Amino acid sequence: MSSSALLVMDVQQAVVDLVDDGSSGYLPRLRRAIDGARAAGMPVIYVVIALRPGFPEVGTRNRALAAIARDGLYVEGAPGTAIHPEVAPRPGDVVVTKRRASAFSGSDLDVVLRARGIDSLVLAGIATSAVVLSTVCQANDLDFGLTVLSDACLDPDPDVHRVLVERLFPQWADVTAVDDWVEAIAPH
Repeated sequence: MSSSALLVMDVQQAVVDLVDDGSSGYLPRLRRAIDGARAAGMPVIYVVIALRPGFPEVGTRNRALAAIARDGLYVEGAPGTAIHPEVAPRPGDVVVTKRRASAFSGSDLDVVLRARGIDSLVLAGIATSAVVLSTVCQANDLDFGLTVLSDACLDPDPDVHRVLVERLFPQWADVTAVDDWVEAIAPH
């Protein structure tokens, strides 16, 4: 029998501020997924991007990270790197810090998952075309079972989001809506 965890990825104050004006209902949907996972006894693991002051881990050939460094974003300890308060972790929740797009890159996520016997991941986060896409690809290569919560992912480009959740992700993952997933995992 597989053991699953919900990954809540890059839902940090500065990221939410850039992508969601509050009218999408994204944070309440994500909160339903988190509450549903907890009710089903599933661990919720948070993943954040945080870079060291001075950005020593950012190379000039990485366009996305170079732009982040140029703009001074996501520095460890800065207020914008904090997980959004509407979906904040509870005491004892694991928070993994990453240094690249994938939740696995530059983090100890794989160690945390293996230590807990987790072999299946449920993914949610911002942005669909960044952390979610990169994590789907890497988790697939690492042989994790995958579910993507299509409406618990958000992207600045709705068309890119749609193509990923409708066309690409189904090749590697089960793709479902939060309400359907919560219903499916609810204790009966």
